[in-house]
Amino acid sequence: MYGHEKSDSVIVAVKPANKAGANAAEPVEPRTGTKGNADQQSTCRAQNRVSVSQALDRIRQVAKERKKERFTGLFHHISIDLLKRAYFELKRDAASGVDRLTWRDYEADLGRRLEDLHDRVHRGAYRALPSRRVYIPKPDGRQRPLAVAALEDKIVQRAVVTLLNAIYEADFLGFSYGFRPGRGTHDALDALCVGIGSKKVSFILDADIRSFFDEIDQEWLIRFLEHRIGDRRIIRLLQKWLKAGILEDGVVSVSDRGTGQGSVISPLLANIYLHYALDLWAVRWRRREATGDMIIVRYADDFIIGFQHESDARRFLDEMRERLKKFALTLHPEKTRLLEFGRFAVERRKRCGLGKAETFNFLGFTFICGKTQSGKFQIRRKTRRDRMRVKLKMIKEEMWKRMHHPIPDQGKWLRRVVQGYFNYYAVPTNAQALVAFRHHVTDLWRRTLRRRSQKDGFTWTRMTKLADDWLPKPLILHPWPSNRFAVTHPRWEPYAGKPHVRFCAGCALQVR
Repeated sequence: MYGHEKSDSVIVAVKPANKAGANAAEPVEPRTGTKGNADQQSTCRAQNRVSVSQALDRIRQVAKERKKERFTGLFHHISIDLLKRAYFELKRDAASGVDRLTWRDYEADLGRRLEDLHDRVHRGAYRALPSRRVYIPKPDGRQRPLAVAALEDKIVQRAVVTLLNAIYEADFLGFSYGFRPGRGTHDALDALCVGIGSKKVSFILDADIRSFFDEIDQEWLIRFLEHRIGDRRIIRLLQKWLKAGILEDGVVSVSDRGTGQGSVISPLLANIYLHYALDLWAVRWRRREATGDMIIVRYADDFIIGFQHESDARRFLDEMRERLKKFALTLHPEKTRLLEFGRFAVERRKRCGLGKAETFNFLGFTFICGKTQSGKFQIRRKTRRDRMRVKLKMIKEEMWKRMHHPIPDQGKWLRRVVQGYFNYYAVPTNAQALVAFRHHVTDLWRRTLRRRSQKDGFTWTRMTKLADDWLPKPLILHPWPSNRFAVTHPRWEPYAGKPHVRFCAGCALQVR
């Protein structure tokens, strides 16, 4: 499986009483340990249930224990069970690729199709199809190019992602949050708030890499992959997807750059690329070059770096430009900026008569230096105006199409949309923006209903009642960043080792 090492671990099998459920009344006796075959990939009670997780657990353990190990035998783990698992992890309603094959179409004869796909992958007869180019609007009005892969390419890519995640999750650094299992945008937001609040941060470097997914150097990417992946069959599989090209206007274009943003495999490849090109170097720079506190939070190609001293920030920015240039990447000149931010920045600007501290955007929120009711420093997060504007525009266009639908149908649809919006943006200090969003949605609904006929019976009194009946209340759904961060990171520095603080899984910080 990996290098030339053999696993000597033993799993003790436990045999429950016949027909005993999960809450059996009596404990059962464990059998004698097996002679080494319990840790094999094929040992499972159901063919598609245990074997995959056992194999991934072994890979994960070795990757964690041996940071320089090259895995030379990974390809055989791409089994029918793993392909089936990958298929069910795909989005049911995702756009189809050049094959025009949907998830539902493939399900009609799933068993035979997966067997055939597995056979072609292992015989080397599998061929990656070009990805179909589509464009989606960006908040700034421009178009974001996406690459939609064929369904079978998505399945195999998802299987390989599951396999490689078992290795690279042991390598990726803690401040990397984008497209990683068990991590999300709110984890990155929490980490940033806690970092700025707990360290002596006075300057923020808001950095963005220009056209990152389109500019990745594929030669460097393969070299990075070979640090851990010694199985040439996996490397060739990845190269097939990189060289498959993009179909646009009937023409297939192939490039030695980019990973095709939007494909299943591209987020993992992007994280691997930035892990070697940026993350490891940034940690080394912080350890060797920084003269004060320094924090880093990265989500894909969008990252925030906080500094105590302006001189550190400027030196880091200059050296980072040179570092990224070596790997064919450049910083976006308009989206990359250095600004004063933090409690010490507020005090300094006040002394110098420079006014309020500047603000910056990250993951859909605008970060603002504010104060609590008692006058203490507080980071305030507010929904970005452009993101709210884009969402309201989408609702307006969709409500126009649903103008003559029954009011209950309109209300059900709006409830789902507003609740989904609140699920992301309902964070502490953002209550006013939530109230404003709900008000604008109610007003759009009122205007739509007034256009249905010349009789204007939809007064604000009636609309307020409709909104109360159908639209969710603007309630804060997320905990304070420090509370959730303390639970997800029990060894967090400010509370580590203090006996009066207790942590429990799935709950907030508890202070005795």
